[in-house]
Amino acid sequence: MAKPEVGVGIVILRSNHGCPEVLLIRRGQPPRKGKWSIPGGRQELGETVREAAIREAREETSVEISDLRLIDVVDLVTRGADGTVETHWALVDFRAKWTGGEAIAGSDAADTRWVPLSDLDSYDLWGETLRVIRVGAEMRPADAPSPPERAL
Repeated sequence: MAKPEVGVGIVILRSNHGCPEVLLIRRGQPPRKGKWSIPGGRQELGETVREAAIREAREETSVEISDLRLIDVVDLVTRGADGTVETHWALVDFRAKWTGGEAIAGSDAADTRWVPLSDLDSYDLWGETLRVIRVGAEMRPADAPSPPERAL
């Protein structure tokens, strides 16, 4: 990898009879193949991070989202045994509201599941993913900026 890659992650939330839930995917591709995570993926050339998040939500889960809010930007760097950088991802994580569509696994996802926030500890989530889900779930819509809808 010659330079960092940009990826997006989306904490998609809904209320199920007053019980807050987050949409998880079981990863169908490396890294962490077979593990539970939030929907997301690589930003494509010419695409804003907002557009990437909306596209990835559709591709991986078939759901529609709105009200995207920035949670955090996380650098994920992996190194080889000799200390050289093997991969470097800048992960832009958003909170989004589910607005419709049945969650169906597609593209890179092997499975999807709406999970009550109270049950998250029973899933084998990467610690950083668990953190951004919890931060996103605690946010009120006015607490965080909305990403730009267009590129400059």
